[in-house]
Amino acid sequence: MSDFNPKGHIAMLGANICWGLMSPVVKLVFASGLIAPLIMVDFRVAGAAALFWLTSLFLPRERVPWSDVMRLFGAGMLGVLLNQGCFILGVSLTSPGEASLVTTTMPMWVILLAWIFLREPITIKKTGGILLGATGALILIFGNGAKVAGGEAPALGDFIVLMAQLSYATYLTIYRNFIKKYSLVTIMKWMFLSASIVAMPLTMPQIVATDWGAVSLSEWLGIAYVIVFATFIAYICIMIGQKNLRPTIVGMYNYVQPIIATVAGICLGLDSFNLPKAIAVILIFSGVYLVTASKSLPADK
Repeated sequence: MSDFNPKGHIAMLGANICWGLMSPVVKLVFASGLIAPLIMVDFRVAGAAALFWLTSLFLPRERVPWSDVMRLFGAGMLGVLLNQGCFILGVSLTSPGEASLVTTTMPMWVILLAWIFLREPITIKKTGGILLGATGALILIFGNGAKVAGGEAPALGDFIVLMAQLSYATYLTIYRNFIKKYSLVTIMKWMFLSASIVAMPLTMPQIVATDWGAVSLSEWLGIAYVIVFATFIAYICIMIGQKNLRPTIVGMYNYVQPIIATVAGICLGLDSFNLPKAIAVILIFSGVYLVTASKSLPADK
């Protein structure tokens, strides 16, 4: 498999742009205190499940045997429910800066798991690219002069966010070849349905206790953005990226999100661009280039 695959790289860039813009939107939704973090997870998984199943009605039907439905259930737990649930819950307990810092560990997990499960060697270029990208992300996070309030349990929150990265890295690695068996929509509709079936009963008390009449139009629009763009469209892009790029390269695009978040902050008058951030951008994209330029495995060609 060629690492210089335009379709895969464009898809991964699009997905991470959607996710990068999601943070300020989610903050606006949470501002009133009406929508709990786990309810937002419910909206994401149930809303996306509905969209993918609706989309499947207009596409050729694919028969999925029960054994593969069970595999998709496992993929839904790792790649959707645990990843999204742990991340949103973790962010609610720690500060956004610390959560962003923890997310930079995901490519390291991907490299380790790809070595264990796929026998993908950890080359010098990959190591150098990861270190450059991680350094750039650290500069971007700690170079921001605007301080944000921490959470009520930072250590626990950081640990939960770390678990989100581990679950997603595991999903990227284990299900890399399996997702090629079916179309994107078929894979996604079963994964998100599985996540919805597990998530909804667990959060039903919070759903019932929420004052839905007090939720404003802007909050509903924010929820819609999370469902449609940061979930439905972003996951389609992710699946395209997984089909065309190696797991380590997919993981490297995680570094794009801090860049998008910074640009969004500047546009909203909440941030500024300075030399440390310029250096961070150079380091991040240099890291992506090094990992992309690393030789592919024979099995990938």
